[in-house]
Amino acid sequence: MTSAKITPGPDAHSAFRTGMVAATLAAFVAIAACYWAGLMTLPLLGFTLLLGIPIYLVFAASALSVWLGFDKDATDLRPVYRERKQS
Repeated sequence: MTSAKITPGPDAHSAFRTGMVAATLAAFVAIAACYWAGLMTLPLLGFTLLLGIPIYLVFAASALSVWLGFDKDATDLRPVYRERKQS
């Protein structure tokens, strides 16, 4: 018995967008709070903003996509054929 393939709808797209905005705001608020509390120096703040935030957002997007049903596996792949040029 095969499982039914359900594609995410517009509500899932909206939830993904909202989740990414919330994750971004949470990250910036947490970083600002750490800097304000004196737990981060200016070089560490720059490093975190330039390298930490993008990596964090990739993980957040991955988690949200799996949770909302945007994930794909090998069964979703299909072969691609290119038409040959006739001479």
